[in-house]
Amino acid sequence: MSIAVVGVDIGGTKVAAASLREGRLGESVVAPTPLADGPMLVDAIVAVVRDAAGDRFDAVGIGVPSIVEFETGRVISSVNVPLADIPLRQVLGERLGVPVFVDNDATVAALAEAHDEALRPVTRHLVMLTVGTGIGGGMVLDGRIYRGCSGGAGELGHTIVGLEMSDQPVPPPTSFPQPGSLESVASGHALDRMGAEAAEREPDSELGRLRARGLPVLGSEVVAAARNGDPAALRTLDIWGQHVGIGVANAINTFDPEEVVIGGGGALAGQLLLDPVRRVARGYVVPGLVGRAVIRLARHGIRSGVLGAAMLAIHELEPLRTAVLDRATTETIIERTGGVE
Repeated sequence: MSIAVVGVDIGGTKVAAASLREGRLGESVVAPTPLADGPMLVDAIVAVVRDAAGDRFDAVGIGVPSIVEFETGRVISSVNVPLADIPLRQVLGERLGVPVFVDNDATVAALAEAHDEALRPVTRHLVMLTVGTGIGGGMVLDGRIYRGCSGGAGELGHTIVGLEMSDQPVPPPTSFPQPGSLESVASGHALDRMGAEAAEREPDSELGRLRARGLPVLGSEVVAAARNGDPAALRTLDIWGQHVGIGVANAINTFDPEEVVIGGGGALAGQLLLDPVRRVARGYVVPGLVGRAVIRLARHGIRSGVLGAAMLAIHELEPLRTAVLDRATTETIIERTGGVE
């Protein structure tokens, strides 16, 4: 019987889950992310897993926007969702009755993006930037997920890209995301802020007219207005893309990957995001690396996180199943031989 798993992608605004069996990813079940406390979020995860699973599932993979101690599945630190210090692997395993594997959301998305639509590996060196409520990062280096010594590798959103220092002392740190971090200037929240500022600054623009009518001017409105040709929205989106491009340039200069992939909800902006990203990244990548890395949008789209979480479950479950079969075979041999070799 083939393995059936469920992948879960936890974001700052929604929790999505889908089943993966026989190489086919099912339809996603989506629910709002409860942000009041951890137990409510755990309840929501359990609910979407059961809704997505169908008649059977053997394991669950979870991608969280957090630093995770992978061996235990404990969330060490979490900025955008209330999961800090929760032993998520243990808690969900007890609730669901199957093995659960927990990793960073961008890390599992990177795993998915290193594979094609048929789930065949196609690249060995890849950096993933997930642009959503915040900015996450994941890496596949030399064909393997790279987690670092504590599971926190790839927090590219918290790299500092715009801190004013000149001849002054470094300002004291504040809360995360820190001012000057990539997340503070290039995340979905940053685009929300930039859109609201553009609407106030240019009242005759499409964004300004939305504001005058009392409607929200968030990132999705900026993208929609840009697609309609609104000059203020196009300028705003271009500047936002330039900010993301600096993060991409830093990733190339640091890791020399074959591919840098942009995913998450921000990638729905498509070429309006990708064009300024590529333009700026080319200018800030050191000469010896220019043109080597492919900069692209996620081939699996916004489902990279769900797919990667499901693939994580399969990758981690197979060794467990093999170990169980090996142990059962050994016990059978001992039983039949009376323990004599």
